[in-house]
Amino acid sequence: MSKKLFVEIVSPERELWAGEGDMVIAKSVEGEIGVQPGHTPVLALLAPGAVVRVLGARETGEVRAAVHGGFMVVTMGDRVSILAELAELAEDVDVERAKAALRGAESEGETEDEDAQGRAARARSRLQAAGVSE
Repeated sequence: MSKKLFVEIVSPERELWAGEGDMVIAKSVEGEIGVQPGHTPVLALLAPGAVVRVLGARETGEVRAAVHGGFMVVTMGDRVSILAELAELAEDVDVERAKAALRGAESEGETEDEDAQGRAARARSRLQAAGVSE
């Protein structure tokens, strides 16, 4: 039997998902990072509007979550914690609402307004996690 990672995705409100997986892929502020069993300990700042993927999850094969701010912590013992400011599992994304939020943020002039840029990034990550193109 192959070794697995224990992965948890949590936000201040609740634990979104916890289980085993073969690999975690996340976008940090320094670039994309992939973690497999036996990885060295890491503390990474997650990029705004990132998508976290857990590959090889027993129940579904893959878990995806839109994550907005926070950290990824990899510890000895093959544990990965995604500690997000805001997070939403792909299956919980309201696609029409995310599309409307993206249109609204873009209409506010995303190139100038940091708040609109943040809302646009969050909407894009929600759509990407749900597997929907803009």
